[in-house]
Amino acid sequence: MSDHPRIPLAGVIGSPIAHSRSPVLFRHWLDQYEITGYYVPIDVDAEDLETVLRTLPKAGFVGVNVTIPHKIRALEIADVISDRAALIGAANTLIFRPDGKIYADNTDGYGFIANLKQNAPGWDATIGPAAVLGAGGAARAIVASLLESGAPEIRISNRTRARADALRAEFGARLVVYDWVQAGNMLEDATTVVNTTSLGMVGKQEFRVPLDALKPGATCCDIVYTPLKTKFLIEAEEAGCVIVDGLGMLLHQAVPGFERWFGQRPEVTEGLREAVLNA
Repeated sequence: MSDHPRIPLAGVIGSPIAHSRSPVLFRHWLDQYEITGYYVPIDVDAEDLETVLRTLPKAGFVGVNVTIPHKIRALEIADVISDRAALIGAANTLIFRPDGKIYADNTDGYGFIANLKQNAPGWDATIGPAAVLGAGGAARAIVASLLESGAPEIRISNRTRARADALRAEFGARLVVYDWVQAGNMLEDATTVVNTTSLGMVGKQEFRVPLDALKPGATCCDIVYTPLKTKFLIEAEEAGCVIVDGLGMLLHQAVPGFERWFGQRPEVTEGLREAVLNA
């Protein structure tokens, strides 16, 4: 038997996954804290997901992040589920426990709030309504975190209204649904505005929601980070709003997983941002 301790391994599972910046992010932390460990991208087809997740611990993996298209299926496969992951209905962080069980968590909402607190220090969810564009998986995590942070009302609009209606049915009366053609109207008096859609992202459709009703001083956040400064953020800044890009959410959502897998709570610094941006 070897006297050498097993090197902890972690990674990110998705398909496709080669574009992911998470390996750069984790490598930066592993080097900074002088931790012997590895974090790798793992491209897995949907039909192989459970087999892979059950096998990885045997190869020395202590956990993985999960991204598109596996977040919902990962939750179904997990043996133990956090309250946050259950509420959101998806998992982005899996921990392989010593007893062989897979523990599923969702840190997207944590990452969203931590990003706002770091980059918009005066932000306070309780001072007025929030407006959320989109009703996908990221929107679910963000709505849950805004409700937990005390937002008095969350206005939500999605290109397919049924998905927004489903969120309201699940999260309750503090959500107010707007038709997509009226999305611009829900920005009036909103103190927090969040784009959770892919509109404005490199290679996706242009962001065309009218922003005339934006309130100067409102905090506007885009979860897209390619480009770092989207059309939505450019227009919001011109309207006198505080803007927060989406890269910080990616960085902060990784903090809890790194701490659980490698035993060190990392910090999100400007050096980390630069390393990920320049990857």
